[in-house]
Amino acid sequence: MRREVSDLCLAMKDLICGMTVDPKTAKWSHEHRGTVYYFCGKGCKTKFEADPARYISGAHHPSLSAMAPTPAPQFVPVQLKPRGSRPTPVSAPAPAATAAIYVCPMDPEVRSDRPGACPKCGMALELQEITVAAEEQNPELDDMTRRFYVGLALTVPVFVMAMGEMLPGAPLSGVLSKTTQGWAELLLSTPVVLWAGWPFFQRMWTSFVNRHLNMFSLIGIGTGAAYSFSVAATIFPSWFPEAFRSHHGDVDRYFEAASVITVLVLLGQVLELRARRRTGSAIRALLGLAPKMARRVAADGTASDVALEHIEVGDRLRIRPGEKIPVDGVVLEGASSVDEAMISGEAIPVEKRAGDRVTGATINGTGGLVMKADRVGRDTLLAQIVRMVGEAQRSRAPIQRLADVVAGYFVPAVIAVSALTFVLWAAFGPEPRLAHALVNAVAVLIVACPCALGLATPMSIMVGVGRGATAGVLIKDAAALESLERVDTLVVDKTGTLTEGKPKVLSVVAAKGFEEDDVSRFAASLERGSEHPLAAAVIAHAEAKHLALTDSRDFRSLTGKGVIGTIEGRSVALGNESLFAEIKVEVAELADRAATLREDGQTVMFLSVDGKVAGLLGAADPIKASTQEAIASLRKDGVRVTMLTGDSKTTAMAVAKKLGLEDVVAEVLPAEKINAVKTLQSGGRNVAMAGDGINDAPALAQAQVGIAMGTGTDVAIQSAGITLVKGDLLGIVRARKLSRAVMSNIRQNLFFAFIYNSLGVPIAAGLLYPFFGLLLSPMIAAAAMSLSSVSVITNALRLRRMKL
Repeated sequence: MRREVSDLCLAMKDLICGMTVDPKTAKWSHEHRGTVYYFCGKGCKTKFEADPARYISGAHHPSLSAMAPTPAPQFVPVQLKPRGSRPTPVSAPAPAATAAIYVCPMDPEVRSDRPGACPKCGMALELQEITVAAEEQNPELDDMTRRFYVGLALTVPVFVMAMGEMLPGAPLSGVLSKTTQGWAELLLSTPVVLWAGWPFFQRMWTSFVNRHLNMFSLIGIGTGAAYSFSVAATIFPSWFPEAFRSHHGDVDRYFEAASVITVLVLLGQVLELRARRRTGSAIRALLGLAPKMARRVAADGTASDVALEHIEVGDRLRIRPGEKIPVDGVVLEGASSVDEAMISGEAIPVEKRAGDRVTGATINGTGGLVMKADRVGRDTLLAQIVRMVGEAQRSRAPIQRLADVVAGYFVPAVIAVSALTFVLWAAFGPEPRLAHALVNAVAVLIVACPCALGLATPMSIMVGVGRGATAGVLIKDAAALESLERVDTLVVDKTGTLTEGKPKVLSVVAAKGFEEDDVSRFAASLERGSEHPLAAAVIAHAEAKHLALTDSRDFRSLTGKGVIGTIEGRSVALGNESLFAEIKVEVAELADRAATLREDGQTVMFLSVDGKVAGLLGAADPIKASTQEAIASLRKDGVRVTMLTGDSKTTAMAVAKKLGLEDVVAEVLPAEKINAVKTLQSGGRNVAMAGDGINDAPALAQAQVGIAMGTGTDVAIQSAGITLVKGDLLGIVRARKLSRAVMSNIRQNLFFAFIYNSLGVPIAAGLLYPFFGLLLSPMIAAAAMSLSSVSVITNALRLRRMKL
């Protein structure tokens, strides 16, 4: 019987290279003895087919086993597949706190249990999950900084000696002989190139072994060629032909070029690592919001301060004025206003009373509260936000494929151009022809390093996702952020999205002989025995008016009609016209008023006392205060807004009329919502769907962008690409603005990177020499290359200051 490994786990490892592969989307698979195995690329599949037993046993690497579950291993080997076949990134469960996982910001599928360099692009790996608010020590940054300062100290005298003749008055002329100066430069530059620059040679070698040429391939070849030539020119000068000698008969050395290039690249790495560290500032800021201690109330009423990690579900906690709420939970006692800006981006405090939910890390106002903890540790909203932000920062936007394709061909092309430059200068250049050929070939290698091209997209995504989190816009993956920019149609559910999602009594009308308070009191007393959402609204209305409620007897609920019972010895009924027709109570006195309320979108409930109509109550789900403003902003931005709801046409049209919406689809079943989205998409529309319920999940997944309201269900949030923490439509306005800013930033970075390399390579090759006699020094090429990377990162960091 054929058995699929996907039946055992949601994600599995490629048995050849250790990459995480999703069986649902994997392109390459092979069935062996009834079990199907999945692979990231054709090369891995071919190796497996040649010797399945070896790979199933894990003999080639002890950490790989066919039947082992695959959530986030402590170490995933980083042998790489052939270029062109990239696995689909899969979000795995977060590792335990003790297992630090390091990933590449450009290639998230590369994972390791220790810091180091990515074998694919050469960039320094960084922690997958930031767990502390304070900036952690970065061993890669410390090492590069140390190498930079040592290299700089040794390079300065090498540079001064090499450029001594160009200084005004040539003060160093004659101090050292050519031979002595050569040996001095060799002595000083050797530790610079071979120690300070050693990581570059290691990464160059790794790129050759894995057949993934990158910027360090070019740096290693360039500095290695300049240094090796100079060593040979110092030790064996007689070996060189006339084509390598200057008009003085000497063989020029390039120790200063090799040393300065190494130091400048180190400087670029230091600046890049420092800038990349700042991209995690949003997560650290969020982590810093959580208090370290909480005040736990014991069963006997005594309170004591305990560390946050010792708080358990069900604990009663006291929050004093001005303190941070420690974990997520429900208010048991007290009343206060809570500043929830950290999760919603809104500065206006929210009133909290008994029964209201509160969120960890938000700030209590002037009142005192007692709460019950129901989400602690990794389950709190703050912890979920941090995880979601981290995962989104590692995700890849579709636009990055352009950079990947270009980078895949760019480095081999640069090596070819460098070789062609050497040949052309050696054949047709001025004397010393071979010396000029070497210098220009090295300049081409250095100036063309594609580091800026590779950084363009991931840096913008990392900063943009972090900025969104601080404004209550949580991005699940970069693809959703990119797609949101192109959205031209927004489909919104009514209940909980346009409206509050909690019915409220808006109208009370008393019949002749009764008072409004009597109507509210009788209705609420009777509804105390009901669990219907409208019952909660009726009771809340009466309690807000401080009416004294009593218990009912002989309570009965008639499904779809209403409730009846006895209050204070009097027969009471509350329900719709069908109920009153059944109990033969005439409601004609209030019929016109009821019709008016229905046209306004209210649900009408009639009340009778002792067989006589006493009044009616009108309840409705209020429209959120921000909905009108949000719809106006979206329309101004060219977005068509469509309401999609399962409510009656009368209620839906009443809400649509208030909001000025013309596109309304009412009385749709949950299964029909996805069809409505498909219909819009078949008409060429780019659709975003906003909802908050389980019934919205299929449509959220079908839309180009699913937007979940943070107040909704976990199913809706898991189905969506974007979550709005506060749960109102203004969050969509903020998300769209963020999407446009990030995509614009990415395009700016890609443009600068492409232009830089497009102009730099021909200039380095000597294009300007025939016209202006200008050549690009390898040292200047190295400086320009390093600054290009820093400029891309600096441009991305501007997103941190954008206003949402």
